[in-house]
Amino acid sequence: MIQVGTYLNVVDNSGAKKACCLKVLKGYQRRYAYPGDIVIVSVKSLRSKRRSTSRAKKGQIFKALVVRTKTDSKKSFSGESLKFFENSIVLLNTQNKLVGTRIFGTLPKFFRYTKFLKLSFIALGVVD
Repeated sequence: MIQVGTYLNVVDNSGAKKACCLKVLKGYQRRYAYPGDIVIVSVKSLRSKRRSTSRAKKGQIFKALVVRTKTDSKKSFSGESLKFFENSIVLLNTQNKLVGTRIFGTLPKFFRYTKFLKLSFIALGVVD
């Protein structure tokens, strides 16, 4: 469950390391976001190696796709709940295209059946 004020790890190579959720999109006064939902975030810190060449700057505002949450996700095909160790996002531009070119870590399998199909190809692995 991601809500306003939640700090999230950025798991792509856009240069951002941590981001803070500003708003949960899709729905009137929606409170929580789950994997597959889009949120608006502000970049809080950058990765040390990529500070000079990063596509994201500190304080910049992006749309982001939630890819992992600590709470159980109900979108698993096998009927089992899927839980990760961290809350993670991938940064998107205004046209909902990926800012980074790689994704670190694994993703849930249901991203293969959404409009974000490209995520499953550039991620390291897929979890059911």
